[in-house]
Amino acid sequence: MTTTQAYPIGTPGQKWGEQEKATWRQAQVKKRSYQQEVVAKLEGLSDTFTLVQYGQLDYQEGVYPLYAVKSRQWDENKPTVLVTGGVHGYETSGVQGALRFILTAAEQYSEQVNLVVAPCVSPWGYETINRWNPFAIDPNRSFYADSPAGESAALMALVAELKVKLIAHIDLHETTDTDNSEFRPALAARDNVIQTNWNIPDGFYLVGDSENPCDELQTAIINAVSKVTHIAPADDQGCLIGAPISQFGVINYPTKKLGLCTGFSDATFNTTTEVYPDSPLVDNENCILAQVAVVTSALDYILAQ
Repeated sequence: MTTTQAYPIGTPGQKWGEQEKATWRQAQVKKRSYQQEVVAKLEGLSDTFTLVQYGQLDYQEGVYPLYAVKSRQWDENKPTVLVTGGVHGYETSGVQGALRFILTAAEQYSEQVNLVVAPCVSPWGYETINRWNPFAIDPNRSFYADSPAGESAALMALVAELKVKLIAHIDLHETTDTDNSEFRPALAARDNVIQTNWNIPDGFYLVGDSENPCDELQTAIINAVSKVTHIAPADDQGCLIGAPISQFGVINYPTKKLGLCTGFSDATFNTTTEVYPDSPLVDNENCILAQVAVVTSALDYILAQ
């Protein structure tokens, strides 16, 4: 089906200009605290990890320091793994799952890998529960050179400064009912496009890279996560969110072409999670645990190779 509902901002048949984007920005309100729900949880790190500020977003709504957690005992001879959350700030379990991994599971891998975890790439989006940044730009379509999104540019600079080849990049996301009720209609209005809509899958799934699908890694993750939460079944057309499945619970996207987060890093292994927090079968804790299971099972798989 296609998106037909009118969006309250803009003129039908016309792309948004600066006035429409400003109107949209003015309508956004702070609904939770990045400082309290993210930064405060990073203050009690073990001696194994260091909290680093890798950038800062200076918005009229406030100043947002960007934080990552990095292995304190960095060893260039060990493989390096990047974990990202909150590229879309509204996707709560991506942020809280990355934090939970840092606080409960990361230390057990510190002897074998260098870890870099950026738990909340888009803090303004986290506070306002948004997919876009204040300029109506989607950070997860902006991971390319001269990025228009400060969130994306800062993360890419952080990884470039490491001067290492990543063995893995794991990006933690959600698919929510608001994708269809708010974010896709807003996108259709902003860009003046007919937006193909889809039924939101009831359950967890993964998005791999069509040019580097890492099929065995995806299988290992799905097997592990299925012990924590349910995996989304394909629809009658054998698809999830309009894309054909490559295996149970997995679809592939051209990550570089689309400017997606996992596309910029050139990691040997990569995957993007999609948790469905609006399912009647899950709660917030289950969604967080599913994200942690992704990271730990991916690390277990990679270290076994």
